[in-house]
Amino acid sequence: MKFLDQAKVYLRSGDGGDGCVGFRREKYVEFGGPDGGDGGKGGNVVIEVTDGLNTLIDFRYRQHFRAERGINGRGGNRAGATGKDVVLQVPPGTRIYEEDNETLIADLTEENTRMVLCRGGMGGRGNAHFKTSTNQAPRRADPGEAGEEFRVWLRLKLIADVGLVGLPNAGKSTFLSVVSRAKPKIADYPFTTLFPNLGVVTIDDASFVIADIPGVIEGAHEGTGLGARFLGHVERCGALLHLIDGTEENIVTNWRTVRKELAAYGNGLNEKDEIIALNKIDAMTEDETAEKQQALLDAGATNILQISGVARTGIDDVLRRLRPFVDSNRADGNDAEAEKAWTP
Repeated sequence: MKFLDQAKVYLRSGDGGDGCVGFRREKYVEFGGPDGGDGGKGGNVVIEVTDGLNTLIDFRYRQHFRAERGINGRGGNRAGATGKDVVLQVPPGTRIYEEDNETLIADLTEENTRMVLCRGGMGGRGNAHFKTSTNQAPRRADPGEAGEEFRVWLRLKLIADVGLVGLPNAGKSTFLSVVSRAKPKIADYPFTTLFPNLGVVTIDDASFVIADIPGVIEGAHEGTGLGARFLGHVERCGALLHLIDGTEENIVTNWRTVRKELAAYGNGLNEKDEIIALNKIDAMTEDETAEKQQALLDAGATNILQISGVARTGIDDVLRRLRPFVDSNRADGNDAEAEKAWTP
């Protein structure tokens, strides 16, 4: 399945049906007069959060959504039927913005959430509503109300427990393929990963979700390389696993580059819990590994572990070190939801 995290769509709810002007006059029928029915209500445009989706790819091939119009009223006091709703299914973590792509309408993070974005127009009243003692035969009926019309942006920010960050070719995709059943593209050139990948990790009877974010280079927050667009997916991650290629010469500079871009992007990315994984130790001697780990410690880095994605060395240790951060973040999230639900 291809990945798409942003789409612009046109939405229009259904117009209400028109009211009917109708009369009943039959021999031997005691009560006749106006009997025009009401028009039906127009259909709504509904946004529904659906579990199992992690992309907005469906909106690449269809960008226009129109709900059905309400049916006109009929004689015999028959009301028109309500128009059918249009339901847009989106993955958890979808944000809805106005046409300017800046004004936030809704942030849909909870599964099975439904939100009416465009309400259908009300149906018009038939002439039976306008009968009075002085107007026994009204020839007035209301037209249906017009539906609402919007152009909105859908922007997805993946919901994951851990985000994989690092420079291109740091071994993030290899790590994800080793710890989960995900099959990201792996190659020996930069920017192999062009879109985020998700993988479910299981360790000690616990499971959590890891998101592999495309490589971040210097100047990414200004649009260099793949830019900072994918850094938005890290915002919802509870912790970061920062992979560093241990075979590089300037590992301290590489670590600082990524940290600088996280800070420049903002939104609290540089404040998240971080574990540093010195990767590719299978291609280094023990002395080289110890020297480079000490260099990171001297530069102010903490929580440094040594791993090899290819040789699968130290993988379980990293996952066990991540688990407390994941558990803590989930607990904080539950407490926040409970407090929000309790607050009057």
